[in-house]
Amino acid sequence: MRLLEKKFFCSRVKTAEVLKREKWLGYLLGPSGALLLNAVLATYLNVYYTDVLNLTGVLGGAFLMIFPITSKIIDAVTNVLMGYIIDRTKTKQGKARPWLLFSAPIVCITGILLFTVPTGSTAIKVVWVMLSYNLYYSVGYTMFNMSHGLMVPLSTRNSTERGSLSVFNQIATIMMSGILVALVFPMAVMPYLGVDQSKWICVMSVLSILAMPLIMLEYFFTKERVTEEEMELEEKSVPLKRQLKIILSDRYMLLIYAYFLIYTVGISFKNLSLVYYCNYVLGSYNDGITQTMVSVIGGIPMGIGVFAVWPLAKRFGKRNVTMADFVLYVIGGIISWSMPSDMGTVLVGQFIKNIGGLPSAYVFMALFADVLDHVEWKGNIRCDGIAMSVYNIIAVAGVGVCTGIFNMVLSKTGYIAPGLDAARETVAAVQNAAVKGAITFSYTGLEVFTGLVLIALLFFLDVEKSIDQKQEEIRKRKGIDVKEEEK
Repeated sequence: MRLLEKKFFCSRVKTAEVLKREKWLGYLLGPSGALLLNAVLATYLNVYYTDVLNLTGVLGGAFLMIFPITSKIIDAVTNVLMGYIIDRTKTKQGKARPWLLFSAPIVCITGILLFTVPTGSTAIKVVWVMLSYNLYYSVGYTMFNMSHGLMVPLSTRNSTERGSLSVFNQIATIMMSGILVALVFPMAVMPYLGVDQSKWICVMSVLSILAMPLIMLEYFFTKERVTEEEMELEEKSVPLKRQLKIILSDRYMLLIYAYFLIYTVGISFKNLSLVYYCNYVLGSYNDGITQTMVSVIGGIPMGIGVFAVWPLAKRFGKRNVTMADFVLYVIGGIISWSMPSDMGTVLVGQFIKNIGGLPSAYVFMALFADVLDHVEWKGNIRCDGIAMSVYNIIAVAGVGVCTGIFNMVLSKTGYIAPGLDAARETVAAVQNAAVKGAITFSYTGLEVFTGLVLIALLFFLDVEKSIDQKQEEIRKRKGIDVKEEEK
């Protein structure tokens, strides 16, 4: 950590207020590389395992069911450990930012290892897959994602600035990675890759290498203003047990965790089934058109909505706008589910659904930051690291369980992987009705039910109604001059 005291490693952000350079470089461009890599993995890594490595039938289908779930147990442990470490990291560069810097080369190397699986026996493939998967998710991406996720809550206490940063953060996820994953990959990359492993290795290595300098850009153009307050007061470290008790006894924190769990289940099954749905239900295998149409037409609201979502959230409240739009989310899901093999109906449904998903996508982290401030007001200590570790445990455990269940369903319903012919051209398989039904429900049906549950949970998540007063009281406790801070 002494290395970080050198001038070269200091943040390039010096101001007390958030400026445009910080938003564009630190919160939009910086995280885009790692988020792009992770978005591609979320959509296509399982396809690589089932279609390229042909692991669907290993141990009678049990491997791809059990492996993701057990791996996420390891991931959950490392998330707790990372949260504990972050809360006890004290440097001039903050407590979370240093781990962005350290994660950059690890994310790059482990991202490449995910795809350089030896072509030997099935046993060798299985061991390599387990090791590389856990090195990436449990070590590299955990280190990045934990520290990245805390940048908005630790950047400032100003709710307006924090909300703006949250929007920029989500643009990096939705616009930049979304354009490539939703448009370029299904139209140009996937037809080129097919099931040729050497091509997969080449493309994914490029994405992994790209992530490293961009993560470093996020490190250099972010600033932990909230952490600096704590350092000036020289507050002592709080025992992990007390931090857990504080966050797990707070109703707002429990509500936002429950919200995130349900949302993660719905979106995980949708992401996992997207390629399979477009290949076998709505279109034909890697036709270069179907997935592009579904992703782009359905995703247009995510692009144009960035200009409207934050003004609406400021006027009506983040919770209120999110809850109201989830009604559209459910309606869009019902429309898509009603005629899942009709392109026009599905596109209309996805368009409406994504309008409904705008607030959840763009302002959720600002709402989570409000809950963190509420917890600080109530317990008189910051619990950022451990709160984020629980948040990430929900994410990784949810994705792991959903992946295991999805793969089990594919195996049990009789999914057949495509293959290569003598000319090394991809030959698609024909799937039975049970496989198609399971894929359809995963993509169109499940989120109808999760959306209804989310509306109910958001009704009780009214943390915003008194957050300004609580933030002012926190400042007074710390002896911070509010007017001076605003300057």
